[in-house]
Amino acid sequence: MIGVPPPRAQSRPGQAAPRLRAYSGGVSTSLLQATTELAGLIGAAAFRHFRRDVAVERKPDGSPVTIADREGEQLARAWLARHYPADGVLGEEFGATPGTSRRTWLLDPIDGTKTFVRGVPLWGSLVAVVEGATVVAGAAAFPAVAETIAAAIGEGCWHNQSRCRTSSVSALADGTVLTSDVNRFAGAPARAWTTLAAGAGVTRTWGDCYGYLLVATGRAEIMVDVGLNPWDIACFVPIVEEAGGSITDFTGKRYPPLENAIATNSALAAEALRCF
Repeated sequence: MIGVPPPRAQSRPGQAAPRLRAYSGGVSTSLLQATTELAGLIGAAAFRHFRRDVAVERKPDGSPVTIADREGEQLARAWLARHYPADGVLGEEFGATPGTSRRTWLLDPIDGTKTFVRGVPLWGSLVAVVEGATVVAGAAAFPAVAETIAAAIGEGCWHNQSRCRTSSVSALADGTVLTSDVNRFAGAPARAWTTLAAGAGVTRTWGDCYGYLLVATGRAEIMVDVGLNPWDIACFVPIVEEAGGSITDFTGKRYPPLENAIATNSALAAEALRCF
């Protein structure tokens, strides 16, 4: 008889999001609202170009970039200049702009550009706010699938305005394990991924940033990634942790910098790390 995994935690539509104060530039509830709004604005700007046969250029590192990436980041920088002029900005497309406060905003207008240009809807617009070495708030908008997720330290994780949590699945054999591209694993991480995937109930790719949302909302248990920049991963630190999960590198170290990452529910964190 096939075992049935325990129910996964889901967003709770009946629980309303907290009332958020207007931008005050210093409280976590304000940053929860601000990151959510900004990720949504970037996502909406990018979505106007989705499935519109946009031209694709190559950056010096060989990765693709489109007008949607650049417009999204320009819009975000203009928004931040109005609302948080003292803060620094670090974006994938236009680099670093120093600020005079202790805070820096990390921007990835389209995480998953390869996905975006192929018309696959699992790309996202990512925003994080970092103070020193701590990510205090983060949000990710997925306009092509009408989902948004956001969190701030001490304020919980919110999926489409409802509180969400990671799943309670405690057996890897019942779990869903995700990554973006198995061909990116090499050496020891490749062997570790093979071990992890072999023990899982379900293994899927096309993870990209959407994989972290699936973990935080209890629809998957583990997301594994390599070759990350700060703007790729920072927003998911509070998102996963405030949802009750764990997000570290392959040695168990927390952000920063997370050049590789493994995000899990709490029940499978230790077992997943043992594979690496």
